[in-house]
Amino acid sequence: MRVTATAEFMLEPILEPNKDQGTSRDAIGLGQAAGKGLNTRHGTILTLEDISVSFDGFKALNDLNLYIGVGELRCIIGPNGAGKTTLMDVITGKTRPSHGKAWFGETLDLTSLSEVQIAQAGIGRKFQKPTVFEALSVFENLELAQKTDKSVWASLRARLSGEQRDRIDEVLDTIRLTASAHRPAGLLSHGQKQFLEIGMLLMQDPQLLLLDEPVAGMTDAETEFTAELFKRLAGKHSLMVVEHDMGFVGSIADHVTVLHQGSVLAEGSLAQVQENERVIEVYLGR
Repeated sequence: MRVTATAEFMLEPILEPNKDQGTSRDAIGLGQAAGKGLNTRHGTILTLEDISVSFDGFKALNDLNLYIGVGELRCIIGPNGAGKTTLMDVITGKTRPSHGKAWFGETLDLTSLSEVQIAQAGIGRKFQKPTVFEALSVFENLELAQKTDKSVWASLRARLSGEQRDRIDEVLDTIRLTASAHRPAGLLSHGQKQFLEIGMLLMQDPQLLLLDEPVAGMTDAETEFTAELFKRLAGKHSLMVVEHDMGFVGSIADHVTVLHQGSVLAEGSLAQVQENERVIEVYLGR
């Protein structure tokens, strides 16, 4: 998502330069340039270092380090309670770490921003259960999700421009819902609702997409299309996918990170982590 002039004005007073840039994060990205307004000169769009989160003495995250490259498709796996949801909560500002650093690009300190500011900066999150406006049509859901002034007065006066209609049509084609554009969202299948919510995120033009168990409850055909969709989105966007379906992970992942007890247990290709004895012991089994 490109940071608008309004967002820049709001964010500017609290942004501080990343004094540690380049120490341990070089060459981890894929080399693409991210959108305007985000400094990613080292190729890394997300940097988490020594992140810890405690809830009543329980460490949900424990000195976690994670680096995601620009345009990368990263899968996060691990047993229940490993810290996957808390990780996404930290990235989106819902949960504040007790200590550690979280950078979006080279200069945006996520620990200093509100949830709204983080979304405006270009991080979009999709939860496991789809949340769409069921009484509205698919087209209207996408129209509401676009980057525009959402004030009451602006909404009352709003008229779609040709460029905005073209963008909605483009997203409809991307998520394969063109034929259902004027159908109430409540009548869509579970998988189609998932696609619509992904489309609503795409209307915001995010630079980093966080996707929580996106294929849960989908048919085999819908799962196959989701894999195809994510591979097409990677490069244009950076994706972090939390998933338990190892077949799906194997079909999309550039790189896999395994979490256990709030820390990174292993990283690498799916084949590499599947051969890791500790990963087999705590998560995959034999």
